[in-house]
Amino acid sequence: MNTAICITLLEDMRLTMPNNKIVIKMGGGLITDKSQYKAVLQERINAVCKVVAQIKKNKDSIILVHGAGSFGHLQAKKWSLQNGFDEDIIENQRKAVKSVRDDMIELNSYILKSLNYYGIEGIPNPPSTWANGLGPEFNGDISFFNDENDNSIQITFGDVVDVHNEREFGILSGDDLMVRICKEIPDVTHCIFLLGDTEGLLSKPPNEEGSELITIWSKEQEISGKHEENQDVTGGIFLKAESASEISQKVDHVWMIDGRKPERILELLQTGNTIGTKVI
Repeated sequence: MNTAICITLLEDMRLTMPNNKIVIKMGGGLITDKSQYKAVLQERINAVCKVVAQIKKNKDSIILVHGAGSFGHLQAKKWSLQNGFDEDIIENQRKAVKSVRDDMIELNSYILKSLNYYGIEGIPNPPSTWANGLGPEFNGDISFFNDENDNSIQITFGDVVDVHNEREFGILSGDDLMVRICKEIPDVTHCIFLLGDTEGLLSKPPNEEGSELITIWSKEQEISGKHEENQDVTGGIFLKAESASEISQKVDHVWMIDGRKPERILELLQTGNTIGTKVI
């Protein structure tokens, strides 16, 4: 083939092939007020979705995951959905399972509408319709996360899923979804956890004196965090750190950054560094 034609084809491939494949988790504490039932923080959602649209325009590939925040955790906590079947309250539990699933679809709709405003079609995938079981070893084919085009992205979220044993149901965390997606979808280049109240992993809880940002973290380092058990039915920052550590075995760029400043995602993609915690 003519050398000039080969060069032209290579240039065309660079223009059409994704530069990066990025998996982003919008934490529930970022997009909702976790202390109030179904309190969505739309301005934060809009800010992240605007950045997502900018990334897509650069021909990068994106998969979005989001947490439940006050659309899931408060109801789940009230009826102990994280513990599964409880004979004394099972009827209320089953009603709560349906309620939480409906609430999660509602929360997801706020993100879909925001993406649509910025010209991106979000394709929702509620885990209750395609997954069962708990933890990162849950059952479910995730190959569809590879399906996208220039104007679409796949989205999923933490949810109440069926469990095919005596538990009957349980909570599949968005962090567990992140592990499966980042380790099994080919060619993921970046995994980014967007936090709602800190710049990254901190040496102490954010409200304690002397708390400092940990810029590079590995699982050998202990972290001192606070798990809001009255609001959170998953593992909070501890599960997030554990999940990020596992992902870092497969993905080179694993970060926890402040989701209130989503422009830092762009800085990370452009320069390889930003304010936040790199997990190694």
